[in-house]
Amino acid sequence: MARCTAPVLGHRSAAAAAACPACGGRYRGYSRYGGYGSSSSYSSYSPPVSSGRGRSSVGGSGSSRPRWSPVSSSVVYTAAQVRSLTPVRESVEKRASLPDLRDVFLCHAWDDRRGAAKELHDLLESHGVSVWFSEKDVLHGSPLLREIDKGLAKSRVGIVLVTPAFLDRILGEGIADKELSVLLARELLVPIVHDTTYEALRDISPMLASRSGMNTAEEPMANVATKLAELVAL
Repeated sequence: MARCTAPVLGHRSAAAAAACPACGGRYRGYSRYGGYGSSSSYSSYSPPVSSGRGRSSVGGSGSSRPRWSPVSSSVVYTAAQVRSLTPVRESVEKRASLPDLRDVFLCHAWDDRRGAAKELHDLLESHGVSVWFSEKDVLHGSPLLREIDKGLAKSRVGIVLVTPAFLDRILGEGIADKELSVLLARELLVPIVHDTTYEALRDISPMLASRSGMNTAEEPMANVATKLAELVAL
């Protein structure tokens, strides 16, 4: 009867195990802890992370497909985005039966009205999202604060476009600061950080910085708009 060579020569490689007269014919693997592997080949497996509502994660480690995003969607969500946006989505669904609501209220600094805010507005509208935007919704001569108040009340979701100009407006306690105060009191708030950082935002508004949102330093504005459009689609 052939004797195993492991006590003398060891089986520290597949070749060494195969050369053993006792084990060569049945060896399939050897664990890094020094024990024999099973007779079948082994492959590592990491189960998908659940998105929480019947849809599993896709796109690799740390990414998830939320239940409201169509299978055909081209954008990939991080797990953190799914967690932070899920309560907003649930609020959108609860308010679905309310009449005459805009999909989105776009809170922005006055200086961004023809730049980043206009870009985001146009991208959202290209997806069929109805947006309350001061540039088009506040008529000349109308009381600005009253119109903003009405826009906030008649929108499903509040988007805060956080830019360097917006941070300056918060410090100056201007209209953007008043809009933000109202939005912070609601669960329907998604910050979009653009050309600045969450660290800079945290220094000025820790409450807003505590809300997870999206950052155009990590993905293009077009992707941000697509995700927002999926979030409010009913």
